[in-house]
Amino acid sequence: MKFIKNHLMFILPLMAILLGIEFYLVFDRTTNTYEKGLKEGYSMLVVSKDPMDLSQFQALNAHISSLEKIKRDNIVSEVAEGVSKSTSKAILKALPYFYNLGLDSYLHSSGLEEIKKDLETDKNIKRVETFGGSYNSSYRLFSFIKFTLKIFITFMTIVSLFLIIKQMEIWKYAHKERMQVMEIFGAPLMLRSGVLFKVAFIDAIFATILVSAIFLYVKFYWAAQSGIDIMMQNQEVLFRLSDIGILFGSAVLIVIIAVYSVVFSSKGVQE
Repeated sequence: MKFIKNHLMFILPLMAILLGIEFYLVFDRTTNTYEKGLKEGYSMLVVSKDPMDLSQFQALNAHISSLEKIKRDNIVSEVAEGVSKSTSKAILKALPYFYNLGLDSYLHSSGLEEIKKDLETDKNIKRVETFGGSYNSSYRLFSFIKFTLKIFITFMTIVSLFLIIKQMEIWKYAHKERMQVMEIFGAPLMLRSGVLFKVAFIDAIFATILVSAIFLYVKFYWAAQSGIDIMMQNQEVLFRLSDIGILFGSAVLIVIIAVYSVVFSSKGVQE
């Protein structure tokens, strides 16, 4: 029972760190998809005196990636309903040209203002509407969620790492005599610490398998049954085979940090 408890005291904090890493990977992939949707759904309105093409707008700012011309005939048909044909033509001739501009990336509100200023330098452009209110609201909420998740994962990682190091100290004292004998016979630090690496490495494998199993369950079963649109639409990014390598590599790195922090802090095993 004590043997299982000792290993759980190492595996559980390590799993907490790996869960945090995987959550961040999944969140980053999911939000990239969400950002792409926001970018594609966003456009700014530009009013110009004379016709313009995409290259002219891109010459003013490189973030402009697409152009959609708003048909003036539709505007005239709504505004000049019931008037004579000649009057409609006169209104059409007097109307400026309207364009919806798409961007190449999801920008901060300051980036939108910079694009607006660049466009307004052209004397042919009469007005630029960025719809900044709704855009800023979405961007700030999105940025706040990302920042909060990063802080939480960082805090959880620090706390879990301290628990792992504490457990490693317990293992060090459990193997004190063996390490002491090896030190007396001049064994190098890597060899003396081999027993700690072996135990921690095995636990790292178990932690990686358990975290991978959790996310495989989430991907192939829970996400489909959750009814959450963003989970169901992005089911393929919830876990990838490459994540196993990232998790295991992270676990091994944590093991190395924990072992050497314990070994170097004690400067050898003392009687």
